Amino acid sequence: MHRLSLLLLALFAMGAREAIAQDVTTAPGPCATPAAIAVTGSSRVTEATILATTGLRAGDTYGYRDVQRAIELLFATGQFEDVQVTCSLDTSSRATLVVAVRERPLLSGFTITGVDRVSGKEVRDRLEQPVGVPLDPAKVALGIQRADSLYEAKGFYLATIRVDSTITNGQVALSFVVDEGRRLAISGVRIIGNSRVPDDDIVGAMKTKPEGFLFYRTGEFDEIEYAGDLSERIPQLYGSRGFIDFQIVSDSMIVDRELGKAMIDITVREGPRYQIGSFEVLGNRRFPTEAVKEYYPFGEQQTTLAGRATSLIRRGHRNPANTFNSAKWTEAEQKLSEAYSNEGYIYARINPVVERVPGNDSVRTVNLRWEIDERSPAIVNRIDIGGNDYTWETCIREQLVLIPGQVFNRQALIRSYQNISNMNFFEAPLPAPETRPSGDAGDVDIVFNVKEKRTGNLNFGASMGQGTGLGGFVGMNQPNLFGKCKRVELQWQFGRYINDFNGTYTDPNIRQSRISGSATGYHTRSRFRIADLGQSTRTGGQLQFGFPVPWSYYTRLFLSYGGESVRYSEENSTLLGQLASGCKSCFRSTLGLTGTHDTRIGLPFAVDGGLQTIAAQFNGGPLGGTSNFQRYTAELRSYAPLAAFGNQIFGGQPMQLVTALSAKGGVLFGNPGPFFYSQSFALGGTQYGEQLRGYDEFSITPGGYDPTAETSSARRESFGNAYFTATAELGLRLSSALYVHAFAEGGNVWDKPSEFNPTRLFRSVGFGAATLSPLGPLGIDLGYGLDKTDLLGRRAPGWKLHFKLGQLF
Repeated sequence: MHRLSLLLLALFAMGAREAIAQDVTTAPGPCATPAAIAVTGSSRVTEATILATTGLRAGDTYGYRDVQRAIELLFATGQFEDVQVTCSLDTSSRATLVVAVRERPLLSGFTITGVDRVSGKEVRDRLEQPVGVPLDPAKVALGIQRADSLYEAKGFYLATIRVDSTITNGQVALSFVVDEGRRLAISGVRIIGNSRVPDDDIVGAMKTKPEGFLFYRTGEFDEIEYAGDLSERIPQLYGSRGFIDFQIVSDSMIVDRELGKAMIDITVREGPRYQIGSFEVLGNRRFPTEAVKEYYPFGEQQTTLAGRATSLIRRGHRNPANTFNSAKWTEAEQKLSEAYSNEGYIYARINPVVERVPGNDSVRTVNLRWEIDERSPAIVNRIDIGGNDYTWETCIREQLVLIPGQVFNRQALIRSYQNISNMNFFEAPLPAPETRPSGDAGDVDIVFNVKEKRTGNLNFGASMGQGTGLGGFVGMNQPNLFGKCKRVELQWQFGRYINDFNGTYTDPNIRQSRISGSATGYHTRSRFRIADLGQSTRTGGQLQFGFPVPWSYYTRLFLSYGGESVRYSEENSTLLGQLASGCKSCFRSTLGLTGTHDTRIGLPFAVDGGLQTIAAQFNGGPLGGTSNFQRYTAELRSYAPLAAFGNQIFGGQPMQLVTALSAKGGVLFGNPGPFFYSQSFALGGTQYGEQLRGYDEFSITPGGYDPTAETSSARRESFGNAYFTATAELGLRLSSALYVHAFAEGGNVWDKPSEFNPTRLFRSVGFGAATLSPLGPLGIDLGYGLDKTDLLGRRAPGWKLHFKLGQLF
């Protein structure tokens, strides 16, 4: 960088002034007592100001030190870039002391160009120059130095800054031209002083890694990450292997600016390895010692099946037996603290003591101790809710599983927070709940802060389904009617193949009780193009009440009654058309009983918890109607988070890697009669009946796989009275509105419940994605049917694309 050019000019001027001062002192006698003093070269600064600054007066006697001091005073004003003092004699030997100055130009402004990969505001703050005052080269050089330090801190050691200037009418404009170059690439990391931990393990624990052959191994240097390597990651690695006296003695970086490379040298002092001696617990009263020791991380522990599988896939370092691991020790202390918090002891303090036993061996011993100060359990004094200016507070309080007067429980607090978030009435992520001490008794107040968002919507547009074709829709949805959590849904879908109107009203807390209720009415005319199923017109409604189950907050029982009349169009070429003559006024009367246990978190794309549902429907018999049968279904879902990426603090929304397992099954006893197409079970595809991706609709039948299902019409033989499907899924929840996944699933359908055999399933694998639309989730899946066959019965696995929109999801 040419950052010192202006400074050199200033130094040259200082040298010149000393030389001139010496010229004055060597002048003849009259110059020591000048008869007059003249000023030349000034235009902005007045002559009187200059003379007053120098303190020189005609007729006084001066030595070289006086002249030198006058020059220094003029330079100190910052107004001049050059000052010269000379002596001239006239014909009568009369001496005149001439002060010749050259004024600095005023800075009219400055510009900065070339800033891209570093914050422009930060660079401008470092290069900032005072405008409207004389240009100071020293300040310019200092600004460049500060900006250069900023770039080095960001890892751009190859950045250069050039200064151009333009002078017009005594004013100068500066232009800082920045060439950021590229980040400094680390060519290698050398570890000096290690003998017990290999270099590869140390570098592997660092985020600062040398450049490699692969495109993602750029080796770019980041000073913040490097500082984290030295202060956290390398010491944690050694601590996990028993070297708790480990120290980083020094570190240095050798930079080759021409090549843009750097070599990092880290000198370490490993110290001895420590093994575990004794362990004791002191101060515990709430939990017995044996219960506390269950959190002790170095006892005899059984290796889980998952742990064994992980060790086979990723063979890592294994410590010698009985080696102290500081990471496990810290993690165990945190788990014990959480256990106390879950029992209300939020003020409990656990002091993990690591006591070194004196010795000189390379392997030494530490005695471990947990010193526990339990204090008194915290009682929830009050729970406040803030920010809800539309939603009624009683509606929100129904989501709480923690109540005033109860012993504080951290898990209950987290679950209450998640329940409020699942309402989807408030902006996400919700702020973490506040816990405040209340009084001197150690009680606690809890505050949930929410921010309302728009919940109701009126939407219209077009929809498309593989089974219903192109159509339009108009819908109104208000899940928080009058701010009382009551839901109203009205929707009309219309098109060439569908005319569907339905409305639902749901009250989750009838008359402020925990009994819920819903009423649904619908009139649907559908022409199913899938397998030329045919056209049906269904009119009906349902009334349902939900009741809480004592001692189980997440379990509810639902009792429902519904009635439905059906008409089929007279199209002998379709499956439903063949029922028209025998079903002029078919009516189905249904009494239903459903039990659900729902602990899912993060809806609509769950990341934790589970859902268990068992439903029984009784049709006909004493209830009347055209048919007489009983239908039983069950669904089990389980979600478990595997990893989180991004902001993982309480209330954050990181990307989450999730595994999900689900199983669904059903049996039907009796004769569904003309209602078989909606009450019996059809398997395959995603648009009709039960889902099995990778296969066409109606392709899985009680008689086996039907290779003609893609081109043939649906048949009565495609429907069965028992089915089972199971799915394993690995998903990545990118946000609350976007989810991608890979799946493996299998399923089958049988003609009779007695033929039920879950060991013979048609299998598929695939991947897909889902997002949210005005009509609900929108999904697309690509499945590979593993057990497809051709017309000759030969294996013919293949891909099948499925998409789902709105009600068809």
